[in-house]
Amino acid sequence: MKTQNVWNNYSDSLYFFILKKVKNKEVANDIFQETFFKIHKNISKLNDTKKVKAWIFQIARNEIANYYHKEADNTIKLASVENVEQQEYQHICCFDTFINELPNDYKQVIELVYVKGHTQNETAIILNISLANVKARIRRSKNMLKKRFNECCKYELDKNGLLIGEPNCAKCALV
Repeated sequence: MKTQNVWNNYSDSLYFFILKKVKNKEVANDIFQETFFKIHKNISKLNDTKKVKAWIFQIARNEIANYYHKEADNTIKLASVENVEQQEYQHICCFDTFINELPNDYKQVIELVYVKGHTQNETAIILNISLANVKARIRRSKNMLKKRFNECCKYELDKNGLLIGEPNCAKCALV
């Protein structure tokens, strides 16, 4: 199994899982990057590819726990070797910008559910819309985010609509 396959199949759900747990986009981006760095670094050790989803989500849970542990101790440890290696993966997190670019109706739903941690039912009540409408907006928002990510980072799509190739992020190239 390749990191690219994991990215194609799980990046969206993994990012939103992390965001829902930490309720902070910057922190979620950091944890997301570190999670994919560890996935890439250790993918050769995965013995059973049928368990890839459980494996990557466990890595994310561990990274979330590490974050909260660091916060509780009020210490931040910088590993210079990891920082140098991680710079290679900075291009995978354009989600903040893309969330901010969503039309307001879609941005509201994403922020209420994934940033502020409200349930979909609570979000429906807050916005005075139906639960079905909340679910539809979430689905559409994720599609818009995925499309925007594909456009910005210039991945190619295979015949099945999955990301392939190396990233060439327009945003990161400007930095």
